[in-house]
Amino acid sequence: MGVRGLRLIGCLRKPRLMSLHVVMGVSGCGKSSVAWRLAEGREGDFLDADDFHPPANREKMAAGIPLQDEDRWGWLDLLNAELASRAASPRSTFLACSALRRVYRERLASGLTGLRFIYLKGSRECIGARLKARADHFMPAVLLESQFATLEEPLDGEAIIVPIDQSLDEVVRTALERLSE
Repeated sequence: MGVRGLRLIGCLRKPRLMSLHVVMGVSGCGKSSVAWRLAEGREGDFLDADDFHPPANREKMAAGIPLQDEDRWGWLDLLNAELASRAASPRSTFLACSALRRVYRERLASGLTGLRFIYLKGSRECIGARLKARADHFMPAVLLESQFATLEEPLDGEAIIVPIDQSLDEVVRTALERLSE
């Protein structure tokens, strides 16, 4: 067997884990930072669900008006279509998306086998402090209470649950470890 054959066998022994992931949680929990770092660590792609919001949704949130389900359905369908278009990619995709309610997660996952959710779990106090320190985001801190009111926390079997009361490096390390299990 030539060197080329040995390389192919080596590749078969160490398959890369390609998949679709949604890093979820309330605004300010670190979804974008964590999803970006996970994509970087897995040599994958990063998507931010905020980039897919229509202008009307962004204007509402910037004005401190919580989105209603009617505002979210088309946005969630667009995100689902984007994930579906990446399902056959040889690269993992990490989408940062609030996905606060179970029905939203079901809509995101519709038709996508193997989509995994990573829930960044934190207290109101921890996340509130983060939001107050953040000046470059359209989502104002006043909407935090509506985010927690909407949140239906996933159970352990429904998502990888990662506590955020640790450094960003530790959150990413924990998520990567759990993804490899």
